[in-house]
Amino acid sequence: MSGSTQGRALVIGEALVDAVRRPDGTHDEFPGGSPANVAIGLARLGRRAELLTWLADDAHGDLVRRHLAASGVHVLTGDRAPARTPVATAHLDAAGVATYDFDLEWDLPATWDEGEGDALVVHTGSIAAVLTPGGPKVADLLESRRATSTITYDPNLRPALMGDPADVRPVVERLVRASDVVKVSDEDLAWLLPGVAPAEVAEDWSRSGPALVVVTHGGEGAFASTAAGARLTVPAPRVTVADTVGAGDSFMGGLVDGLWSAGLLGADRRAALHDVDAGTVEQVLARCARIAAITVSRAGANPPTTAELDTEGAPA
Repeated sequence: MSGSTQGRALVIGEALVDAVRRPDGTHDEFPGGSPANVAIGLARLGRRAELLTWLADDAHGDLVRRHLAASGVHVLTGDRAPARTPVATAHLDAAGVATYDFDLEWDLPATWDEGEGDALVVHTGSIAAVLTPGGPKVADLLESRRATSTITYDPNLRPALMGDPADVRPVVERLVRASDVVKVSDEDLAWLLPGVAPAEVAEDWSRSGPALVVVTHGGEGAFASTAAGARLTVPAPRVTVADTVGAGDSFMGGLVDGLWSAGLLGADRRAALHDVDAGTVEQVLARCARIAAITVSRAGANPPTTAELDTEGAPA
């Protein structure tokens, strides 16, 4: 696919530290956060990715900033910040079963040092879209950017933090209606809308506002429904799985990148995106599946660069 490399993506959402504590007293800390992973995926694919997040000026914040900068993500500086960088801690028992606790606050600064001109695409998802006080501000910000940018959304739900799905459902559905592109996992839908077939949800959501709704099914591939009436599936490449950390985020980054290359991003391309043909969607999604396959074939949230994606012998 060809397309302009010009423009920038604004990603809004959490960047945090995932801490793992084991029974023997050893522990590790890793930078994480779904939106942060999407920004990294985009930057590694050659896009200018700016991340509007909520990091403190502390050791954990420095760890996260270094991790993002290493992949070329531009972390935006706001007029205020939290007292502590968010941390999610997994306590492992002798059988390796984790229980979690969270030291996590999510909000947005009032102002920030965003790049010049309108973002071609604005993306959000996960904790940042739900947790108060920041979640409602994110929703308002997305709606204000529809006039200038393509809006993309990945619910990437966190039941341990988000409480009752009945309370989360209206928040998700508001964001779906405000979005042009939605990517959601079958696991998210099983929690949010138990007993409803994922394809039925995708078709319903694609009639509520988005041009494209994609449901990922892990190793079984993905299903897509478009506002233009196309319904299609793509398989997932078969690979040896190291772990699945960051797979959905890398798929999401690939989805934004693929639509970018197809010339379908930007508010002035909304009509074209709503009329997108099934062949273009299938081509984009096949590449997304390949990106996710490379990510799961190695440990951690480690999405491929464009060079790695193009390397002969990568999963196809």
